[in-house]
Amino acid sequence: MWWIWGFAVLLIKLAVVLGALITLAAYMVLVERKLLGRFQIRYGPNRVGPFGLLQPLADGIKMILKEDFVPRAADRLIFVTAPAVVAAVPLVIAAVIPFSSDLVVGGTRIPMVISDLNIGLLFILALASLSVYGVALGGWASNSKYSVLGAIRGSAQLISYELSLGLSLVPVVMLAGSFSLVDIVNAQARYPFLLVQPVAFVIFLISSMAESYRIPFDLPESENELIGGFHTEYSGMRFGLFFVGEYVSMIVLGALVAVFFLGGWRGPILPPVLWFIIKMMLVPFFSIWTRASLPRLRYDQLMRLGWKFLLPVALANIVVTGAFMLLAGG
Repeated sequence: MWWIWGFAVLLIKLAVVLGALITLAAYMVLVERKLLGRFQIRYGPNRVGPFGLLQPLADGIKMILKEDFVPRAADRLIFVTAPAVVAAVPLVIAAVIPFSSDLVVGGTRIPMVISDLNIGLLFILALASLSVYGVALGGWASNSKYSVLGAIRGSAQLISYELSLGLSLVPVVMLAGSFSLVDIVNAQARYPFLLVQPVAFVIFLISSMAESYRIPFDLPESENELIGGFHTEYSGMRFGLFFVGEYVSMIVLGALVAVFFLGGWRGPILPPVLWFIIKMMLVPFFSIWTRASLPRLRYDQLMRLGWKFLLPVALANIVVTGAFMLLAGG
């Protein structure tokens, strides 16, 4: 009977995490439009429901009712499945993110994570690299020059920044002594890793924003050059899936920053899950603020930043961290 109880708890955690992510992603669109309106001294959406709170519902209905157009010369099978890959990857990554301390019910400890893998960090890096397939295949299958150029840009950008992103997490693993995200949070019981690894934090944040194609790193879309880039030929809900993936990625990125550098759910007075949500939402807010403040980089500037600056600095940070750990251990 214990396996039935465990399976039921797993299904409940899956439903809660999936529902929370989809809901947050929908309302992140509204939050972004509201904040951009304030940054630009204008009103955001305020017509649908009180204070515009039903705008995400209206947008979802609009996407569902729009015509699902597939270009005649497109590779139909790949064309229709590519958006699902982009949307699914961040949802699967969320399965290994701990969002609170263990919950005790009737003397039984229930971990507040869907799956605490002992290789959780490697699992995240492996899945993050899969998102490029949705971008590359979606652009290629569209059979459009603009889409192909956007897909090529997106693939090159992700490969370039994947290196610095992975290397920025090596010092975190060195300090925690584990690839498990729960162990990484527990290793920050005395202080968050942000205090001792500010360089790794900055590299991880920049690399993650570049991998999620947010301004100023949105070269694969770049509407003034490529119309819409890799998703130019998409419409309806398939177009919407690309943006669901983008906003879920923002939220998951915020959760990863909270886990790796901000101490996860740890904090005084407030409930642990509330602390986690507060820390998690700092990154989407920063991303929106960046979008309102910075211009898009040129493509040569984007590549130069990744290969000639972030990558060498990440490698140097690993060496310096190892040297300090040896000295401290000696």
